[in-house]
Order: sequence, then C-alpha cells, then structure tokens
Amino acid sequence: MLLRRFCTPFVLSISLLAAAPAFGAPGAASKPAAASADDLVWRGDHATGRGLMEDLAKEYAKQKKGRITLQPFSTLSGLDAVAQGSADFAGSARAKYSRRSEEAALNFIPVALDGAVLITHPKNPVSNLTLKQIHDIYYGRIKNWKDLGGPDKEINLYAIASPLDGVEYSLRELVFRNGDQRVAAPRLYINTVKLEEGIAIDPAGLGLSTMAAAHANKGLKMLSVEGVAPNTSTVGDGSYPLYITLYLAERNESPKQEAIGRFLAFLETPAAKDILRRHQLTPYSDANAVIAKNEQRLAWIDAQVGRDAAATAGAIAAAATPVSAPRATLEAHTRVAPTAESTQAARENLARAEAKKAEQPVAKAAPAPRKPAAPKAAVAKKADAKPAPKVAKAAPKSTKPAAPAKPEEKKAAPSFGNVASGAKSGG
Repeated sequence: MLLRRFCTPFVLSISLLAAAPAFGAPGAASKPAAASADDLVWRGDHATGRGLMEDLAKEYAKQKKGRITLQPFSTLSGLDAVAQGSADFAGSARAKYSRRSEEAALNFIPVALDGAVLITHPKNPVSNLTLKQIHDIYYGRIKNWKDLGGPDKEINLYAIASPLDGVEYSLRELVFRNGDQRVAAPRLYINTVKLEEGIAIDPAGLGLSTMAAAHANKGLKMLSVEGVAPNTSTVGDGSYPLYITLYLAERNESPKQEAIGRFLAFLETPAAKDILRRHQLTPYSDANAVIAKNEQRLAWIDAQVGRDAAATAGAIAAAATPVSAPRATLEAHTRVAPTAESTQAARENLARAEAKKAEQPVAKAAPAPRKPAAPKAAVAKKADAKPAPKVAKAAPKSTKPAAPAKPEEKKAAPSFGNVASGAKSGG
C-alpha cells in the first residue's frame, strides 16, 4: 500500500508592483507602512490554487489593487483557517458541508465551473469510462483494467486522504449522491499534486483531478466520460456530465469583507475572466444555461448508474446549486457585492426563511370525520325494512404488482453524453 501522508504547504506572496503609499506623518517614512485593507490571505486546496488563484493574484497585484498571499494545502485547512480568522478567504471545489460546525458561519461564493476528471497514465489504452463503470470502480466491484477494455492488470485506484476533499467530495456527490461516500481506494495522497505525481509513473493508476489542473500535464491522460471528452466546450455547454463548481469561502462577519468584495468584483472583469478561461474554467456568471440544467443532469446520472430516480429529489435539495429563492438571491448578491446593503438584506431574508421552516411542525394527517349517529326512529325504521338483495362479491384482488406506468416520452434527448451536441470524444 502506497501512502503519502505528509506534504509541506508552501506560501506564495504576490506583492504590488509599486510600493503602497505610506500612512501617517511625512516624517514617518522610515516606519513600516500599515497593512493595506486589500492585503488578503487565501488558503485552500491545490486544485483551486493552481486553477483559480495564482494568475488572478498576479493580475490583481499588476493592477495595483492589492496583495494576496496564497497558502495552498487542502480544503479543510483553508475552510478552518477562515473560520478561525487566520485566513481571509478560502478556495474549495465543493459547497458547504452542513454537518461541520466550523463551516456554519462561512459563505460559499461560486466563482467558476471546472471538470472533475478521471486521470490515468498516457500509455494506458483505455480512453473512456461510463458513469456506471466509475460507480463500480470506486465501490470495488471493478478491479481490473481488462473489464474496461484495457490490459489484464489490477486497477491501482488513487484518492485523497484528507477527509471532505473538495474534488473527491464533488465527484462522489454526483456518482453516489453522497459526497462523504467511502470508496475502495487504498492509495491515498494528501492532495491532487501528489496524486498526479503518483499516476504519472504508474501505467495501471487511476485517480481524480480537475480539468484546470490536469489539462496541460503531459504525464497524465484525461478520460472521456460517456464518450464525451472534458474540455472548455463540453463543460461550458454541460454535455460533460461531471462538471463541478469552484468556490471562494469567506466568514460572514469577516473584518475584511470590503476588501474581499473588491476582489470578487474584480473577478467579473474581462481580465479576470480571460484568466479563468485560459485555465480551462467557465466563469460562473457566464454559465446560467448550464446551471439551469442541474436537475436534469442529476436525473440523467441516476439513470446511467442504475439508481432509482426517486432518490434524486433529496439530492437536488442538497445540491451545490441553490434551489430556494432566498438562497439563490443571497448568492447572486454576494458574488457581485458581498458588503452592500442589498446583500445584507438578502442574508437576513434567508435567515428568516430558514428559521420559519425550522419552526414549522411536521403536519399530521387529520382524523377522518365521524359519521353522526342516526336518530333512534330512523334506526327502528331501518330494522323493519326488508333486507337488501345480496350484492355479488367483487373478484379477489390480484397479488401481482401492477405494471409500472410507462414514462412519458421526452420531447428532446438530454445533451449529457451526447457526442452529436458538439462534444468531442476521445482521450
């Protein structure tokens, strides 16, 4: 068993190209300048750091808007640092995990769409996996590459050791409807950087990364899913089914909210969006059509893995894409102007809606109304009446289950996995 448990985090500080003006009296130039309000500390997973933050921080400094210190390590380290106040905002490839109290006061702001990609060694002849095969590989039901059209070799499945890793969580949420699903992956790494290094020297290796992180790595091969290759076009139009959302997480009561708000506003500029696209990412504000198809995507994935479609209802309620009007309004305001009065009003509206929902008691079925008792005279009269003729007994009910109703025929086939929709197949 190959286990890499330790990876030293590194700190990348990107400073302003020009010195910030000194504060205070003219004669105090020799004293250290006070920290700018736009001096921010970011911490998070390597996938978000490489795919989202490095070049954005450089451009932010180039435009003399501020300095961002990057501390890439892992998802939980970033979220916990923000919750504790040792970092201003964090990167995450998953949405809020409601069972962790540390994340309760964090606001997850969607920034871009990326692809969760299965990666292997370039010499591996397998180029495509179905969703059902991915499901069964992680469950430990498929263990050999020959079952996938490859060589007779055991699949060396790699995964991230850190619990609730963003990329792993997002994939398992899609494939298993449970982001915390346990999987049969004996080779564990602390982050995607080390995982990719392991697969680059293992022709039988298989693991998970992001399209933004892996697309330029010649030591890796990204696999198609259901015949659709991951690329900017297929993620951008939603035909690649395993697209995920990258987030920036901030603390609701952070003293740096105004500075974070200026950085979020910067993400909406053409220069920032060009950087995202250069890293194979789709800006979230440009992905409304794809986001609107999320429920359809979940149902389609359920069908491919053989899961009961009725199970989708609960998953949709907990999906990363907001479904309630108050939450959708808050996320929209937060992404553009997190410190504005309208954003605070939306936050308070959401809190009221959730409190009201929590206070509502579970509705009980009303008891059937009692039939009023018949008057004595009527009872006596009924007793004197002639007995009614016997009614023929109904035929006994069949014990066989009724045939399921045929599903209503759809007008148009979903675009997921549809190569004809413009997606290119192949590795």
